[in-house]
Amino acid sequence: MRSTLLSRTSRWLGASALALLVGVGGVSTAFVMTGQAANAQVQNAAQIVVPQTSVQQGFADLVDAVKPAVVSIRVEAEAPGRTVQRGGRDFNFEFNFPDLPEDHPFRDFFDQFGGRGGAPGPGGESRPRQFLAAGSGFIVSEDGYVVTNNHVVEDATKVTVVFEDGSEQVAEIVGTDERTDLAVLKVEGDDLPFVSFENEPSRVGDWVVAVGNPFGLGGTVTVGVISGSGRNIGGSSYGDFLQIDAAVNTGNSGGPAFNTNGEVVGVNTAIYSPNGGNVGIAFAIPAHTVKQIVTQLIENGSVTRGYLGVSIQDVSKDIADGVGLPNARGAIVREPTEDGPAGAAGIKSGDIILKVDGDQIDDALDLSRTIAGKAPDSTVELTLWRDGAETTISVQLTQLDETAQATPDNPVPPEALPEAATSLGMTLVPNGDGSGGLLVQNVEDGSAAGQRGIATGDVVLEVDNQVVQTPGDFDQAIAGVQQKGLNTALLKVSRGGEARFIGLPITE
Repeated sequence: MRSTLLSRTSRWLGASALALLVGVGGVSTAFVMTGQAANAQVQNAAQIVVPQTSVQQGFADLVDAVKPAVVSIRVEAEAPGRTVQRGGRDFNFEFNFPDLPEDHPFRDFFDQFGGRGGAPGPGGESRPRQFLAAGSGFIVSEDGYVVTNNHVVEDATKVTVVFEDGSEQVAEIVGTDERTDLAVLKVEGDDLPFVSFENEPSRVGDWVVAVGNPFGLGGTVTVGVISGSGRNIGGSSYGDFLQIDAAVNTGNSGGPAFNTNGEVVGVNTAIYSPNGGNVGIAFAIPAHTVKQIVTQLIENGSVTRGYLGVSIQDVSKDIADGVGLPNARGAIVREPTEDGPAGAAGIKSGDIILKVDGDQIDDALDLSRTIAGKAPDSTVELTLWRDGAETTISVQLTQLDETAQATPDNPVPPEALPEAATSLGMTLVPNGDGSGGLLVQNVEDGSAAGQRGIATGDVVLEVDNQVVQTPGDFDQAIAGVQQKGLNTALLKVSRGGEARFIGLPITE
């Protein structure tokens, strides 16, 4: 189970003048305030009317119905000698022997019994470590397809599904998707109990019931509400998590979170915690994402995603000001990928993608999710902000290649570069490596450039979508921005071979 830093929480204490009356037998809930303050509140505010709901008698019937479809997952896996640490997998039991010095009295004993835990085997090579891990999952079809997390079963040499009645089956891994952290398993059966996904998205404040295998205990039920939606957490390529406060712990990974109709609203996958224990903040992959990925994994064993072929970043207020965009939204194109569909369709560096097929794009992550959800070879209509106005371009997507390529970093010594000039708090010199642009040789303390993250060694490639090669080009481009009546210049800046856009104020 993944673990990140704990967010600080606080306890709210109600004043004695405020009484909470909870209705019985369906009577509506009301807040009562005493004294003149209450009268003033009534006079100055519209009354909030809460729809009446029946009293919840507990979740026992719901749990009895769904529990047979929730399974525990036991994983046997291997990791190379001393080169891998299993921090992301749930509930690990590692069986390994220590590495001992050559002259240690017990060295021969440990070598005799397998040389595990990094001890050299025949030929002096480290042997793999064997370990067990535990997680959760749930059955989604009567013929035995099981959904869980990718991080529960990755590197597995054997996966065993344990049913509610204690029976076990060795499962086949049908397919995995690292980007969404989902996996599908298959066990034998033709009349197994199974659960379905919700059709209508749950809302913040709705009840959720989590069922899973925390700490290997199996069959554990916890209850809470959806605390938030659309959460973006580290380690995810596409974000869009539900935040829930039902207690989720190590071993719950891959287990379902249900609504009160017994439908799966999400797959529990991560928690915020300082020590791996529950602190009331957990994250679940929402049902609409799970359904899409699971369907592809069952049908094809893998996931295909649409590919636009652009490197992008969020549009900050400074960037929006620099291009005259009224609101800071959308995703700005750093560079179209070489030979990618976006470049072939005419998308350029500096274009801001505002909509895809008429749906508004909020930020770079939103664009990534939207394009990934499109089928390869489909055609999408992009609404762009270019040269101070909206325009549309149609692009035929291709299929995303899941492999990433690193960009080499080739810094150039500043002493090898000529002709320096200072502008807007930066000392700029022509880039001497032949790739173009202006190298930032120095940034003044407290300058707007420094506050926006520009640093020594960065390369300014463009100003206001115009290529700059000399300090004179830079000053001329800045003057052009001022003539347009803008107070912010859009700079395209490269660091370590990766370009990004920065909105730089040019007036005090």
